[in-house]
Amino acid sequence: MPASVITPPGLTLHDGVREACDRVIQLLLLNLQKLVYNRGGGPGLADSPPRPVPFLDALKSHVRELCVETLRLERKRFLWQHQLLGLLAVYSAPHCATDALFFLLTLARSQEELALATQLYAVLSSCLADLLPATVKTCVCQIHAGRLPEPQIAQLFRNLALVV
Repeated sequence: MPASVITPPGLTLHDGVREACDRVIQLLLLNLQKLVYNRGGGPGLADSPPRPVPFLDALKSHVRELCVETLRLERKRFLWQHQLLGLLAVYSAPHCATDALFFLLTLARSQEELALATQLYAVLSSCLADLLPATVKTCVCQIHAGRLPEPQIAQLFRNLALVV
């Protein structure tokens, strides 16, 4: 088991502690979900701007890192990271949504990892219009800007061929 902020290398957590942490994370994600999908300015304030979610605002610049961590497929961690990535993508649409899909498509090296991109697309496409063309545009822009080394471009094309 890898070291974490809770345990040093070599020590394991008691199952009860692990289960309690899972419950806390699920409750936090549920609260975030409510904040993302119920972002109105408040009752009777139809024209007010949506309420910000500072935690998600702070995560906007870390989409790539969140994708990398999600693709590690560690235990149950990747499940909540994937859910968090989806909430961030909806909250900060359209850019975070297309960026997240781009990073997952570019960095996925196995069918199991690539499945995370298709699952994220399935969730996001139900609430974000024109997600596929916007994601393709993001991929093309990243390639044209020269931001990807050739091996990652090749991986992106292989993954796109697999999902299409």
